[in-house]
Amino acid sequence: MTTIPSPAPIRANRNFRLLWAGEAVSVLGSTTTSIVFPLIAVTQFHAGPTAMGLLAGAIWLPWLLIGLVAGAWVDRADPRRVMMRADVVSAVGVASIPVAWALGVLTLAHVIASALLLGFANVFFRTGYTTFVPRVVGRDDLEQANARIYGTESAMQVAGPGVGGVLVQVVGAAYAVVLDVLTFAVSWVCLARMRTEELLAPPERPERRALRAEVADGIRIVSRDRFLRFFMLQGALGNFAITGYAALLVLFLVRDLAMEPSQVGLLMGLGFSGGLVGAALAQRTSRWLGDAGALRWLQVLGGPPALLIGLAFPGAGIALVPLGMFLVGAGVVGANVVRAAFRARYTPAEVMGRTSSTMAVLNFGTMPLAGVVAGALGGIVGVRETILLMGALNALACLSVFVGPYRSGRDLPAQPMEMWTSGSMATARKSNVT
Repeated sequence: MTTIPSPAPIRANRNFRLLWAGEAVSVLGSTTTSIVFPLIAVTQFHAGPTAMGLLAGAIWLPWLLIGLVAGAWVDRADPRRVMMRADVVSAVGVASIPVAWALGVLTLAHVIASALLLGFANVFFRTGYTTFVPRVVGRDDLEQANARIYGTESAMQVAGPGVGGVLVQVVGAAYAVVLDVLTFAVSWVCLARMRTEELLAPPERPERRALRAEVADGIRIVSRDRFLRFFMLQGALGNFAITGYAALLVLFLVRDLAMEPSQVGLLMGLGFSGGLVGAALAQRTSRWLGDAGALRWLQVLGGPPALLIGLAFPGAGIALVPLGMFLVGAGVVGANVVRAAFRARYTPAEVMGRTSSTMAVLNFGTMPLAGVVAGALGGIVGVRETILLMGALNALACLSVFVGPYRSGRDLPAQPMEMWTSGSMATARKSNVT
């Protein structure tokens, strides 16, 4: 692969436009499916809290099973090709739903298995994506690129639930997922059309070692760096809480608040629009407060409002659901934009896959557990009560910034962490490592 001094600025960067467009379309389809799968379970198979928890957890379980190995493996591979293969697997998994329905053999177990297959593909796609963005755009453009990516993802998350709800009403739940199949195909085409000669060359790597040793590197680096370690632990608790109440949200809206599928989609679309605001505000907030200050206050915004969701009641009280989702989305997405830019400049490129997957294993690994726990609690103490409990946990996770490594000060470290090797990557060392 030819090395060039730096990628073109974002406004003239064809590869970034393709990556951006493919991701936007893919997120639209995936968000549609994230509404349609639960609607299939509730409307076609009369699923209860336990089944809904299993469905929510299935897509995240693969992070626990293969996340560490996937990160080390992606560091050795071409991330663009990894992402393309993941798109193909995802398309096949989703396409099996309408095919099985047409043949009269679709079951709830099949829907859960399809979600699990999507989860395996997503592990490789997301890990590859993390390592690929810094090769598409220059270091100085990372925060702007992430703001555009997260902002567009949020826009698609606004549209997706509404589109999914309408498709369920018009063509039936099983056929509504065809849209997601098409979006995976679009994502594949966008990746295939990139000009690889315009990408930054992959980082030089030391001599390849056993996969187990490279997995251990990722664990060691993250566990010893106070910033990466805090992001990992905070993300694990926050994702557990959000996944817990999200697992029961469709059931809560349909059964407790007596909403129709199209209304569910519209309501959730309104809630997801908060992510648009968060992505738009991230860069401005960073310039105003510094990236550490921006992270603190964006996460305050994304925490306590989650309690509003569980307080909703039929009639006018339904408005508490999109209001709570909007505020949580604004805070969480805004913080994600700032955090993603920091991690991209702070983590050495040659270990990006390993460190990202190490963090993701705990961040996302709590999510299948959250689905199971929320489902069990929903059956024991009630759906509303479980949503309120998970909302309180999310508030706790977000407010932990005031005891974390950036509880004070304006900015996070501006330079990459220093790494030292002894023939191979052995550990992380910097003044901020404890």
